[in-house]
Amino acid sequence: MPLSSDDVDAYNERGWVVVDGAFSASEVAVLETAALEVLERPGPEVGREADGSPHVCWGMHLFDERLAALVHHPELVEASRQLLGEEFFVHQSRINMKQTNGSIVAWHQDFGTYHRVDGVPDPRGIMIAVFLDDVSNVNAPLLAVPGSHREGLVSTAQLDPSSPDFEAVSRYRYDITGKTMSRLVADYGLETITAKAGSLLLMDITVVHGSSVNISPLRRLLLYINVCPVDNRGESYERPEYYAARDFSPIQPAAADCLLQFA
Repeated sequence: MPLSSDDVDAYNERGWVVVDGAFSASEVAVLETAALEVLERPGPEVGREADGSPHVCWGMHLFDERLAALVHHPELVEASRQLLGEEFFVHQSRINMKQTNGSIVAWHQDFGTYHRVDGVPDPRGIMIAVFLDDVSNVNAPLLAVPGSHREGLVSTAQLDPSSPDFEAVSRYRYDITGKTMSRLVADYGLETITAKAGSLLLMDITVVHGSSVNISPLRRLLLYINVCPVDNRGESYERPEYYAARDFSPIQPAAADCLLQFA
């Protein structure tokens, strides 16, 4: 189903839009099973908490046919085409699970790393999130600065080698400095992004965002697929393929039941 004109306006104005009920309970169940299985991989693509439990897996669609099918789900493909106005490829995908007392994600722009490290030329792309859990204000929701996409690339960002997860997770993340964050929040404000399981988030890759520690007993499991127009491909191959694409083929929609075939 196409995005409404209000959805498109919200995306352009705030930098993101949430589509409720994009995926059925059965589709969510398929994706949850796949995500939890992939998080058990032993490879370097899985980032772990201090206790060894998995926190993130980059390149999820490269490792599982169910997660590969998600990339081609018509709800996701049609909404992305509508917002970008052109064909797109997947620059990066990942599973992100916030467990109780797990990692924080410092303030950053996804485009900051994609541009500085991967060589993606222009700030054109979408961070897509699929909610597999209900996310409310209590289980460490995504925090975002509405309108920050109008800034383009925020220049005052830096790597933080003192971050406790620097070697495993944040070694390529350019964190926004405190001074810049204070200015951005004063100018634009700060919001939580909450949604029910099965919802779809589409966010401009230049929106400044982060998340705090989850001190609740409630898990927060999301799938991310970051896409760019096919003419906005990375020009550096410093990072492995599970971080940054080598395949720039335009993503085509699959059948509406592409996930239900795995139920």
